[in-house]
Amino acid sequence: MATLLARLSERQHLALALASAALILTSPWIAMARRIPHGAGALDYGHVGVGFATLLLGMTYGLSCTKNGRWRSYFPWAAGDFGAVGRDLVGLLRARLPAAEGGGLFAALEGLLLVVLLATAATGAAWFFAQGSSAALDWRHYHSLLARGLAALIILHVVSVSLHVVDFIRD
Repeated sequence: MATLLARLSERQHLALALASAALILTSPWIAMARRIPHGAGALDYGHVGVGFATLLLGMTYGLSCTKNGRWRSYFPWAAGDFGAVGRDLVGLLRARLPAAEGGGLFAALEGLLLVVLLATAATGAAWFFAQGSSAALDWRHYHSLLARGLAALIILHVVSVSLHVVDFIRD
């Protein structure tokens, strides 16, 4: 059963990576403000559809990542554990690569990435349901800010994974 859940989690991760990339890369061509425009195209409707799928997938992935106490790895600060993150930050100042496991800096970065992914998807859904109202532009603004943060965190995540791959190859 554990092997099945691990494979499912890997597939969820891949699906979220691909969906996030598609959403971020196509976002400059999305023409939505207060509502989906009357002449909206496939990119607009695709963005909304993939966004809702990302919200659902992100919630299930979040559950699979945090069950059985694993939330402590991704959110060590929520358990009052700042030691591993602090040690990793000090190690970075000494040009040492943080550990990939153990609830340190990279795991906390992954937890933050998951939270921002969910917040981005949730604000996109809130914008969708607020279409035509005065709140729609506010939700769009929050969604846009969070999407930029998400893109930055994805870049940090890719860099940290790449550093571990390079470190693994060296050893």
